[in-house]
Amino acid sequence: MITAKVELTQPLRQQRQFVAQTGSGHHLLLDDAAGGTGPKPIELVAAGLAGCTAFDVVTILRQKYHQKVTGYEVRVEADQAERPPQVFTAVRIHHVVTGFELDVAALEEAIRLSEEKYCSVGAMVQKTASFHTTYEIVEDKTEWMKPAQAAGVQA
Repeated sequence: MITAKVELTQPLRQQRQFVAQTGSGHHLLLDDAAGGTGPKPIELVAAGLAGCTAFDVVTILRQKYHQKVTGYEVRVEADQAERPPQVFTAVRIHHVVTGFELDVAALEEAIRLSEEKYCSVGAMVQKTASFHTTYEIVEDKTEWMKPAQAAGVQA
């Protein structure tokens, strides 16, 4: 079971700032644009989607396909309905994967598995929003990370 709670931080003031506590004991501030001390709750949904798919994709790339991933970023942009409840109506997800000799097919399959099978946040958001997913691969140029050339290795 997943649990969370929020509590108004300053009950006698007009501000709408809350402290959230997750079931695993983590705390963060929630706010609105006027207060500016923490994210809006809907922003956490976007961050949750980015995090959920990131965990899936990097795990699949490293464990199933043995890819040498050295960096990874997921960017999410979401459009909302104009009227309440302002659910997400369209979501754009962009994956930027850095590594050595990454396999495009492995990345595409990892993204597909996340979106169609594993990411629980994505499964919920897809109930109201269309997804448009893109990716880019950045070849890592770090010399000390590259495997040693067989000809240059002495036993």
